[in-house]
Formats: sequence, structure tokens, C-alpha cells
Amino acid sequence: MSPSKVITISIILFVLCSSISVYIGYVNPIWILNENQILYLFSTSAQVLAGVYGLTLTGFIFFRNELSREEFDDDSLTDAVEALKERYFKLLVFITLFSIFTLLISNFVISIEGNKESNIATLFINVGQVSFVINLIVITYFIFDVIAPKRIEKASKSLQETYDPVTSVEEKGSLEDFLINFNQTEYILQKYGQAFESEMSGFQPKSRRKISNVKLAQIILQAEKIDFGLFEEIKRLITLRNAVVHGEDPVVSSKMVATSRDILVELSKALGVYVPEN
Repeated sequence: MSPSKVITISIILFVLCSSISVYIGYVNPIWILNENQILYLFSTSAQVLAGVYGLTLTGFIFFRNELSREEFDDDSLTDAVEALKERYFKLLVFITLFSIFTLLISNFVISIEGNKESNIATLFINVGQVSFVINLIVITYFIFDVIAPKRIEKASKSLQETYDPVTSVEEKGSLEDFLINFNQTEYILQKYGQAFESEMSGFQPKSRRKISNVKLAQIILQAEKIDFGLFEEIKRLITLRNAVVHGEDPVVSSKMVATSRDILVELSKALGVYVPEN
């Protein structure tokens, strides 16, 4: 599920369960707690939630560093890793806000427990405990989502469906032709991109990490050898290729095969490179 769906379902579940819980609490309460039980329940809930959130955040920081290491080792994973980071960040922001809300409710219940207005106390006691339970469920989902196997493959498949959805067998194109076109495009980017970088910087280091294809395309753009429209098409092609290679289902549409050829031809014309016919 996308983060927006997780957030929407969580909010709907919270509102629904809170409404049912408050209604039962007013009409026919299952448990009637005394003051000491309420104070102990909400103080313990707040401590448990804070501890679980802290451990989750600490574990995620280490996991995020691991994702960054994978991205550094293989730049073709950049798009998938960045998509995962964005997904986890959205979920973590929601969990953080939900946890703050739950803690505030707990503090409020503790502070008004001595109040004689039992209706308000009943409302917030039920809402607070529902919030606590839903919060734990969301955190549990987040943990299992982060440690899920084949997360890179799933993220790549999602990117693939975004950039080049293939809904029928008739739409499938030749994966071999697509990769041939991309490999020729990559060769041109590596050859001329590094040459332009050397000219622009005035020197070329003897040893350095391989520059990503997107960065090389940007260098050629800055050298005014291609326009911004072609640069965006090249970025899209690179993202799709990486998604296809690392995805669960390596498939491309016939339209994208033709587009990859057009990009190759445009790039070769812009740089004065001869490209043989397929």
C-alpha cells in the first residue's frame, strides 16, 4: 500500500473505533476504572509508546544508512532507494504526529482525572486508548514494511509501472532492443560526458568513482550540447532501465522501445556521433 492509503485507512479506523468506543463508554461501559487505574493505565501507555517509538526511530536510522550504502555501491539503485526513503519518511512523519497526539491525550487524561466532569473524562479515556492501539498497529506495519524482503525489487516494479505501464501482452516490446538502445546511449554519455567534464573542470583525476549517467547527462546539458527536453527524456530512460533491471518483472512496452531508439538518435545527432541502424 502507498503511504497515503496507510494514512487514510489509519485515520478512518481511528475515527470509527473511537466513535464506537465512546458510544459504548457512555451507554453501556464494559469496564469502570477508578482513579488509580486510569492514572496507571495512561502513564504506562505513554511510557510504552515513547519507548517503542524511540526504538523504531533508532532502528530506522541504521536501516536508512544501509540503504544509502547500497545506493553508493550501485548508482543504478538510486531511483529505487530514493523512492523507498521517500515512502518511509512519509510514514515516519505520520507515526511521529500520531504519537505526539496520543501522548498529549494521555497527559490530558491524567491532568483532568480529578475533575468532576465525568463525561469529558469518558470521552478522552476512550479516544486515548483507541489512539494508543492504532498507533502501535501503524508502528508495527512500518517495521514490517521496512524489513520486508525484496524491497528494492518492489520499489523498482512500482517505478516501472509509473514510467512505462504494460497492461497487455500486445503492448510488450523487445527487451533486448531496449537494452541495446540504452547501452549505446550509456556509452555516448560515458564517453562524451566525461570529456565535457574534463574540459569544464580543466583537469581529469586519475582515479575516481564512476559518475552516474544522470550526472553525465547533466554535464552535457550544461555544456549546451543538448536541450532540457532531451535531458528529461534521458533521465526518464535511465530511471526506467534501472527499474527494469532491478524489478521483479523485466518487461517494457513497444512504445518505450521506440522511444529509447529516438532518444539514442537525438543524442547522437546532438553530439555528432554515428549510430548504426538496428
